[in-house]
Amino acid sequence: MIDPYKILKHPHLSEKSISLIEKENKIVFVVDRRANKKQIKNAFEKVFGVKVEKINTSINLKGEKKAFIKLAPKYKASEIATKLGIL
Repeated sequence: MIDPYKILKHPHLSEKSISLIEKENKIVFVVDRRANKKQIKNAFEKVFGVKVEKINTSINLKGEKKAFIKLAPKYKASEIATKLGIL
Protein backbone atom coordinates (compact mmCIF):
# COMPACT_ATOMS: atom_id res chain seq x y z
CA MET A 1 0.00 0.00 0.00
CA ILE A 2 1.26 3.47 -0.89
CA ASP A 3 1.84 5.92 1.97
CA PRO A 4 -1.27 8.16 2.09
CA TYR A 5 0.93 11.15 2.98
CA LYS A 6 2.75 10.74 -0.35
CA ILE A 7 -0.57 10.89 -2.25
CA LEU A 8 -2.09 13.83 -0.34
CA LYS A 9 0.46 16.63 -0.62
CA HIS A 10 -1.32 19.61 0.94
CA PRO A 11 -4.71 21.34 1.03
CA HIS A 12 -5.29 23.81 -1.79
CA LEU A 13 -5.97 27.29 -0.49
CA SER A 14 -7.83 29.78 -2.63
CA GLU A 15 -11.05 31.72 -2.29
CA LYS A 16 -12.79 29.22 -4.52
CA SER A 17 -11.59 26.13 -2.66
CA ILE A 18 -12.52 27.68 0.69
CA SER A 19 -16.02 28.56 -0.57
CA LEU A 20 -16.44 24.90 -1.68
CA ILE A 21 -15.87 23.80 1.92
CA GLU A 22 -18.85 25.88 3.05
CA LYS A 23 -21.19 25.43 0.08
CA GLU A 24 -20.67 21.89 -1.19
CA ASN A 25 -18.97 19.96 1.65
CA LYS A 26 -15.90 19.56 -0.55
CA ILE A 27 -12.26 19.94 0.36
CA VAL A 28 -9.58 20.53 -2.28
CA PHE A 29 -6.16 18.89 -2.03
CA VAL A 30 -3.10 18.98 -4.22
CA VAL A 31 -2.25 15.32 -4.81
CA ASP A 32 0.42 13.23 -6.49
CA ARG A 33 -0.05 13.34 -10.26
CA ARG A 34 0.28 9.57 -10.58
CA ALA A 35 -2.44 8.84 -8.00
CA ASN A 36 -5.81 7.71 -9.32
CA LYS A 37 -9.19 8.55 -7.76
CA LYS A 38 -9.40 5.27 -5.88
CA GLN A 39 -5.96 5.77 -4.30
CA ILE A 40 -6.82 9.36 -3.37
CA LYS A 41 -10.11 8.22 -1.82
CA ASN A 42 -8.43 5.47 0.21
CA ALA A 43 -5.64 7.78 1.38
CA PHE A 44 -8.06 10.54 2.42
CA GLU A 45 -10.38 8.13 4.27
CA LYS A 46 -7.40 6.58 6.06
CA VAL A 47 -5.81 9.89 7.11
CA PHE A 48 -8.97 11.71 8.20
CA GLY A 49 -11.24 8.81 9.22
CA VAL A 50 -14.17 9.97 7.08
CA LYS A 51 -16.17 8.55 4.15
CA VAL A 52 -15.66 10.08 0.72
CA GLU A 53 -18.68 10.28 -1.57
CA LYS A 54 -17.03 11.45 -4.79
CA ILE A 55 -13.75 12.74 -6.19
CA ASN A 56 -13.14 14.96 -9.20
CA THR A 57 -9.60 15.70 -10.31
CA SER A 58 -8.03 18.30 -12.55
CA ILE A 59 -4.51 19.25 -13.54
CA ASN A 60 -3.72 22.96 -13.58
CA LEU A 61 -1.28 24.88 -15.76
CA LYS A 62 1.52 24.47 -13.23
CA GLY A 63 1.15 20.71 -13.62
CA GLU A 64 -0.33 20.17 -10.16
CA LYS A 65 -3.13 17.67 -9.78
CA LYS A 66 -6.00 18.88 -7.62
CA ALA A 67 -8.57 16.55 -6.10
CA PHE A 68 -12.00 17.95 -5.25
CA ILE A 69 -13.04 15.59 -2.47
CA LYS A 70 -16.76 15.52 -1.65
CA LEU A 71 -17.47 14.03 1.75
CA ALA A 72 -20.42 11.84 2.65
CA PRO A 73 -23.28 13.95 4.14
CA LYS A 74 -22.67 12.84 7.73
CA TYR A 75 -19.15 14.31 7.67
CA LYS A 76 -18.32 18.01 7.52
CA ALA A 77 -15.53 19.36 5.30
CA SER A 78 -15.40 22.37 7.61
CA GLU A 79 -14.36 20.14 10.54
CA ILE A 80 -11.43 18.73 8.55
CA ALA A 81 -10.52 22.23 7.35
CA THR A 82 -10.52 23.43 10.97
CA LYS A 83 -8.26 20.51 11.99
CA LEU A 84 -5.87 21.47 9.20
CA GLY A 85 -5.97 25.10 10.25
CA ILE A 86 -7.55 26.34 7.00
CA LEU A 87 -10.66 27.86 8.58
